[in-house]
Amino acid sequence: MMSNSKDQFHMADLHSALLPSALSAEDRVDLVNSIKSKLHDLAGDHADFLDTLSQNVRNRVDVLREIQSQHDELEAKYIEERAALEAKFQKLYGPLYTKRFEIVNGVVEVDGVLENHKNDQSMTDKGVPNFWLTAMKTNEVLAEEISESDEGALQYLKDIKWSRIDGSKGFKLEFFFDSNPYFKNTVLTKTYHMINEDEHILENSIGTEIEWYPGKILTEKILKKKVKKGSKNFKPIMRSEDCESFFNFFSPPQVPVSDDDIDEDMAEVLQSQMEQDYDIASTIREKIIPHAVSWFTGEAAQIDDEDDIEKDDDDDDTEKDVDEDEHGGEDDDSDGEEVDDDDDDDDDDDVDEDEVKQNNNEKKVEVCKPIKVF
Repeated sequence: MMSNSKDQFHMADLHSALLPSALSAEDRVDLVNSIKSKLHDLAGDHADFLDTLSQNVRNRVDVLREIQSQHDELEAKYIEERAALEAKFQKLYGPLYTKRFEIVNGVVEVDGVLENHKNDQSMTDKGVPNFWLTAMKTNEVLAEEISESDEGALQYLKDIKWSRIDGSKGFKLEFFFDSNPYFKNTVLTKTYHMINEDEHILENSIGTEIEWYPGKILTEKILKKKVKKGSKNFKPIMRSEDCESFFNFFSPPQVPVSDDDIDEDMAEVLQSQMEQDYDIASTIREKIIPHAVSWFTGEAAQIDDEDDIEKDDDDDDTEKDVDEDEHGGEDDDSDGEEVDDDDDDDDDDDVDEDEVKQNNNEKKVEVCKPIKVF
């Protein structure tokens, strides 16, 4: 669903605008005055309606507007303090994340690790192998995105961080990798520029261009078509095809610049793709990064499952009530007709799938139209 926020005013816009630092006293006054001015303009748009009210009612409305003004001053202060509080605690989290990184990657050793078992394989492993891969696979949202082929590359993932974008609304995810046989990059990033983060209105997202090594592209597969018997051309016909991979996350969906280039069906598809993309980012930022060890051990997944069970029970009760209203408890004894759907696809019959990789064409994507992703 496309959202045009050009002429809309939301207090939530202020949240992202104020991060990561607090406002000065002078800026706060300007902010409150700006709010008042905008509200006054909005009220002017409804002048015709106000003219229909009696003088007594208008007097009461004027007092209500003054109360609203006082509320807006408090709300502006709340948004400012919330921004400062988030920035404060992000700094406090930093040293803890650093300690986690050092333990996971074997930079430091913890107390209690024995030194006299050198021949024991469990004692020679440094850090916590496959820490981030295991944590991500334990999460239901991310597990659906990780293919079996992805696991080899994700074993080299050393750390994941997120940060606010300086001087802009939005955030950035960073994935840090050890040297690996899949791609040259040591850091892959995904950046989200938001129009309104509280309401999940996305302006655009940009992903890193992955520098794949030859034959290692995980986002593509090569289909090799068999040569028919008797053909003079003995060379197999090769063609590439996109395939499911977590690393598609770094290739955001493209949204056409012009309304003429998109119809309703395409808009629905793009909406779904953007929602899925943002859901992955939010899961990593809000769940995996702050609670990584709980996902690694599976404890966080159990809590998520319990929450899902409660939601499913509520949904089942609602669906049961709706079904009883619609069908009135009728028995459905109608016989279904079996359909033999035996369509032949010659191309599919003659195709072998080889995991041969080609050059990756993933580029950064700038979405020029705001998208409400939730």
